[in-house]
Amino acid sequence: MLMDLGNFTPGLSLAGGLVVGVAAAVLVLFNGRIAGISGILGGLLGLPRNDMTWRIAFLAGLVGAPILASALGNPVTPDIQAGWGEILIAGFVVGVGTRYAGGCTSGHGVCGISRGATRSLIATATFMATGFVTVFVQRHLIGG
Repeated sequence: MLMDLGNFTPGLSLAGGLVVGVAAAVLVLFNGRIAGISGILGGLLGLPRNDMTWRIAFLAGLVGAPILASALGNPVTPDIQAGWGEILIAGFVVGVGTRYAGGCTSGHGVCGISRGATRSLIATATFMATGFVTVFVQRHLIGG
């Protein structure tokens, strides 16, 4: 396996991880809420409640950050090598997995493990193992 040193950004990756960690800590300390995207979005899709404002603000930040980066001259240009059908199927499968796991990678991996939750450790290990197996099958068995 070769490492793409041209795209190796340990400083930016560390800074991004710190920002995510601080944001998750601030949300739980000041709002008592877990920064799990599936739970935040799911809360918006339910009946109107009194906690909609922070959910909308959180999701607006997720959408607004790349827009702001583009406006500041650092556009985010993802390279997605899949069609809409594949993307929709993948999104559905991820949604089903999120429901079965009782949360998403951000909720379990960032927030759950930091709280010492055993189920989050198991869920995150399962997410990672599934990702490893998927990449292995795709690259070495299917040949993509």
